Amino acid sequence: MNPAALADLVRAVAVEVLADRGLDSTVLPETVRVERPRNPAHGDYATNLALQVGKRIGVASRDLAEWLADALEHTDGIEEAQVAGPGFLNVRLATAAQGGIVVDVEQAGAGYGHGTELAGKNINLEFVSANPTGPIHIGGTRWAAVGDALGRTLAARGAAVAREYYFNDAGAQIDRFVGSLVAAARGEPTPEDGYAGAYVSDIAAEVLRQVPGALSADDRDEIFRRIGVGLMFDQIKTSLHDFGTDFDVFFHEDSLHASGAVDRVVERLKESGHLYLNDGAWWLRSSDYGDDKDRVVIKSDGTPAYIAGDIAYFEDKRARGADLCIYMLGADHHGYTARVKAAAAALGDDPDTVEVLLGQLVSLMRDGKPVRMSKRAGNVVTLEDLVDAVGVDAARYALIRSSVHAPLEIDLDLLAARVRANPVFYVQYAHARICRVVENSMKFDMDPAGADLGLLTHDREGAVIRSLGEFPKVVTTAAELREPHRVARYLEDLAGALHKWYDDEENLRILPMGDEAVAPVHLARLRLCLAVRQVLRNGLETLGVSAPERM
Repeated sequence: MNPAALADLVRAVAVEVLADRGLDSTVLPETVRVERPRNPAHGDYATNLALQVGKRIGVASRDLAEWLADALEHTDGIEEAQVAGPGFLNVRLATAAQGGIVVDVEQAGAGYGHGTELAGKNINLEFVSANPTGPIHIGGTRWAAVGDALGRTLAARGAAVAREYYFNDAGAQIDRFVGSLVAAARGEPTPEDGYAGAYVSDIAAEVLRQVPGALSADDRDEIFRRIGVGLMFDQIKTSLHDFGTDFDVFFHEDSLHASGAVDRVVERLKESGHLYLNDGAWWLRSSDYGDDKDRVVIKSDGTPAYIAGDIAYFEDKRARGADLCIYMLGADHHGYTARVKAAAAALGDDPDTVEVLLGQLVSLMRDGKPVRMSKRAGNVVTLEDLVDAVGVDAARYALIRSSVHAPLEIDLDLLAARVRANPVFYVQYAHARICRVVENSMKFDMDPAGADLGLLTHDREGAVIRSLGEFPKVVTTAAELREPHRVARYLEDLAGALHKWYDDEENLRILPMGDEAVAPVHLARLRLCLAVRQVLRNGLETLGVSAPERM
């Protein structure tokens, strides 16, 4: 019996209990919340249902909890139900019922943890979207990992997710990048507002290799723009792919201007009165829709402000069928949420179709000191720097496992070490450990299919099984809250339960020793191992991290 099934059972029992006493069962929540108590001695699961509804039906919460406990103890699958405090209900499952969680894992396989509550919902997930003026810095690398994991999490719960990269190929930053390339090609110092680093010289040299006379050509800047920006973006896409992050759509900002989409949306907003003229500039009445101030859309010199492209871009996403547009941006975009929601409202759309996630800064430490400079970029730490230091798996896991709402400090020395304090090693080692057990079980011709799970009576075995049962709920919550770090922390808890069980060789041997014959309990434990291996694989896949069979 998994947590969801127990929740349904508790609710059904509550309906019967209230009906028997002539009390109103409509006050019961649609979904009863059951959780694992912090202290395992209190039971396998706990619920505060009696505290939630007791007062509303005119019954003392503890009395209601006592009625529920008595009814549950006479229900199949429940070993014990006890009341604690003012009305908490602690439940212990019968061993056989608990084994049903393992069966659920076996039957679902790679689909365990997947669901359908987001089926039919089209989500446009935009992340990274770094300017094509240099390698991806460490902040963008955080979004590359977290955004990909979020996309996987949303898809696991049934959503159709379009992963999108917004290619900022219009604006002053591209002009500065082109100026930096030309300066490097001439052997001149980097312009004061330009981009420095070995990558600039490398790209400039490649432009000259492809077009030897580029520096003297009449369209010199256009040549460096066309080839140089293309080369930079190719490098970005290759870096992301090698990092395990791929996109469904690469959207070019310049296309919004070239196609007239920006002009059209501006004219429509003027006609509807949502833009007004002041001091020669056109302003969006964004303060009417919750923004802290109105925003300039067309500057007094007639050129579009950045928000003009944002408005046209949002409209384009919606026209392509997005029910929800999620933007994953850096901490310096804190004013973006109200701005884009206001733009959506001005267009007559639902502001709730816009969702903005802001990620905080990342810092790297080595030998107890901050890592500040890159060999490639000169003034920032890049995706490649992190991968070179610790590898793709460790880099992704470290960036995903913490909430993006808080700054993140990464200890490179720890991530490179093969020790249990290294969280990614701890989880991957649990998977590799089980793979070794399965490999060794072949020497005994062990077939765990159909093994009696009721033999798994030890507390540590129960802890592992209950942890398996939590996985679907964890993925659901991670998708709802846009917090894939919950999956990583869950995997660490599952790995911890597995390691504690595995390390108790004296009492809980999984395989026979020496001439010992294979016993039914060995087969049951091997069956549980296979379920743990499956869930570890599923969880790591959700994070885009590999599940090695040997370490």
